[in-house]
Amino acid sequence: TWYEAKKGNYPREQPRSWAERWDAFRKAIWGLLLIVVVMGGIYSGLFTPTEAAAMSAVYAFFIAVFVYKDIGMKDVPKVLLNSANMSAMLLYIITNAVLFSFILTNEQIPQGIAEWLTHSGVGMVGFLIAVNILLLVMGSFMEPSSIILITAPILFPIAMKLGIDPVHFGVMITVNMEIGMITPPVGLNLYVASGIAKMGLTDCSKAVWPWLLTMLVYLMIITYVPA
Repeated sequence: TWYEAKKGNYPREQPRSWAERWDAFRKAIWGLLLIVVVMGGIYSGLFTPTEAAAMSAVYAFFIAVFVYKDIGMKDVPKVLLNSANMSAMLLYIITNAVLFSFILTNEQIPQGIAEWLTHSGVGMVGFLIAVNILLLVMGSFMEPSSIILITAPILFPIAMKLGIDPVHFGVMITVNMEIGMITPPVGLNLYVASGIAKMGLTDCSKAVWPWLLTMLVYLMIITYVPA
């Protein structure tokens, strides 16, 4: 990030005094409490991560309208319409991704790959490389929940047979899914970024490459340094 900022000669913020920092923190506290609501609710068992997203939307609406007053009640219909447009776009992508997942599952393609992995006699190192490649390729065409539903029941028993820690394997799958969210053509986060930044998907894909490479290095470290 520092390198990209330096290369692009991005503008810098001027240093601030502690009084200014405290004032900024005091004003931001309502926004920062959103993290407490989400993480606190999940860890206390009050709601699931999906429900936490809904709760955070309600909380953000209340704070934006009644505390910070960034938007008035007259702006709410426009905000809801923009949200509906964004949701419709993402739901359309997810629908197609689920359809594609169904075709893959129906043709037994993931199961065939997993069976080949099992009978090819690869060790732990080879298995982990193969899993990463499989999940990265699938992540480019499918959405995360479909990939996990298809691959986890097949790959997990193989991982256990090879003595791979289940938590380590779960983290590895999650990081692969994160990378899949920013890889074209079905990177859901790319579509969100494209909609917000008003940039084409191709431009967004080019812009994320430095971070995508960083995440791939990070994935390799996670894969082979479980601690």
